[in-house]
Amino acid sequence: MSTACYVRVSTEEQNLDRQLESTREYAEDQLNTPLSDLQVFRDKSTGTNTSRSGYREMMNTVEQEAVSHVVVHEISRLARSLQDLERTVSRITDNETAVHFVRDGLSFGDGKERPMHRLQMQMLGAFAEWQARVKQMNTMEGIAARQQEGDYHHGRPPLGFEKDDGRLIEGENYDRVCAVLDMTQKGNLSKRKAAQDLKTSRTTINRCLDRMELY
Repeated sequence: MSTACYVRVSTEEQNLDRQLESTREYAEDQLNTPLSDLQVFRDKSTGTNTSRSGYREMMNTVEQEAVSHVVVHEISRLARSLQDLERTVSRITDNETAVHFVRDGLSFGDGKERPMHRLQMQMLGAFAEWQARVKQMNTMEGIAARQQEGDYHHGRPPLGFEKDDGRLIEGENYDRVCAVLDMTQKGNLSKRKAAQDLKTSRTTINRCLDRMELY
């Protein structure tokens, strides 16, 4: 049977090449899988979204018992919630398919009992979930403070947000906006490209970068 490589990035601007190289190399060197037997599943969305098309296709392939291994660059690429992570790993291994996380050095369902790997997975999954929650809490605190100051009672909501009965809430594209702004702030993406990617103006991007406590 073949080996599945799953790769995911958060935005169109991020590159899948590093993850592709990592997972393919592991499949070839550690699992002795020829390139002709590799299936690659790709997603460009957040890890908190388990309705991702590439993820769904991979899981369907696993449940059809069409692959013997699933290789992922690291745990955060597969899930950002401990519950989703454990559920996904169980679904894979219940179908007699092994799952390998290259960067984390963890494997499950390959016939070798490693209690420490299970503990490490839970710790890494919990840490990824904690990071996501802290970021969300900081964002909400920043919004609350600005609303008390009257910043958002009138006019359009900031990029990535919507209004619900006068309150600011995260919009559908909030995670994407966060990822693009983070890359822009770090100098990995120009403001022009960020504006194009988010279908807005450079003025709006500058305004968002001045309000990074929201993102």
